[in-house]
Amino acid sequence: MAITLAFANQKGGVGKTTSAINVAAELGLLGKRVLLVDADPQGNCTGGVGVSKKDLATLFDVLCNGLPAQSAIRQTPYTNLSILPATMDLAGAELSLANMPHRESILKDALMAQKSLFDYILIDCPPSLGLLTLNALCAAEYAIVPMQCEYFALEGLSQLAFTIRQVRRLYNPDLDIAGVILTMFDGRLNLAHQVAREIRRHFPDKVFRNTVPRSVRLSEAPSYGKPICYYDRYSKGDLAYEAIASELIQRLEGGNRA
Repeated sequence: MAITLAFANQKGGVGKTTSAINVAAELGLLGKRVLLVDADPQGNCTGGVGVSKKDLATLFDVLCNGLPAQSAIRQTPYTNLSILPATMDLAGAELSLANMPHRESILKDALMAQKSLFDYILIDCPPSLGLLTLNALCAAEYAIVPMQCEYFALEGLSQLAFTIRQVRRLYNPDLDIAGVILTMFDGRLNLAHQVAREIRRHFPDKVFRNTVPRSVRLSEAPSYGKPICYYDRYSKGDLAYEAIASELIQRLEGGNRA
């Protein structure tokens, strides 16, 4: 049965979607069957793995129109990587979900039939704490928290931790944090090291050993519809995400919770 992970942070611009795309692709290269669920109405995951957004059945159809998930899932051009795509239509899902019974578990129910077909299901959440993110956290066994190594990333840290505790208490008692990914790390800056230390203090034993560096190549890759491991193999960004994916497998399949 697939392990489901929600990439969540209510703050935008922290490398959440970049992390979801690249961890998914690296897991695929490591031999894992991966489903990437694009739960962000911006649809950046969809374009970032080379899938056209034209004439697609999407996550909106699954959540709001009752379409079976398998009818919307698309194979990407990349090894072992499939996607449940999204377009801007998903922006209307919050309103539609608000009036549905058991609105917090619709995504969980929709993905249930897929859990035997994949090893990992990765959900890219929108940068908010609305119903789409709530659905992702209810569907997941684990949350992955990408955090930018800058001062403002620390703001909202307690709110995110509170939200995860609330979801665990009210809806999903099995939810845990699998890890924190430190992104956009510039080792030349004292501030980056200070922020990293503060995050490690808040999440002891949760932060992945490898940080993701600031990288022009990493920023360029989505415009070509490629994860970094296909755009610039063995670049610093690729090596960072490969190490994170390997550590994730070790944490979740090695019998020890992070």
